[in-house]
Amino acid sequence: MSTPNDGGAAFPVPPDRIDRFPDGDVRWTCAHPGMTLRDYFAAAAMQGVSANSQYDWTVQHTAQFAYAQADAMLAERAKTREVQP
Repeated sequence: MSTPNDGGAAFPVPPDRIDRFPDGDVRWTCAHPGMTLRDYFAAAAMQGVSANSQYDWTVQHTAQFAYAQADAMLAERAKTREVQP
């Protein structure tokens, strides 16, 4: 089974900002890239489904649907990036 495209970091930190504060002082030495774009898209899809009382799904079904939506968005995003110069 292959690993799905996760889209990378949803809110990436530029490499020059990871280990230092804006004033250049190094006060911390680690940074976490945060959630992936796939997780971000899934969370947005899950919010939409959860806010709509028309859907009476289990939480498992909601999560499966949300990640299916996220995977579809990432696949479409990859297509449009291939077309652009």
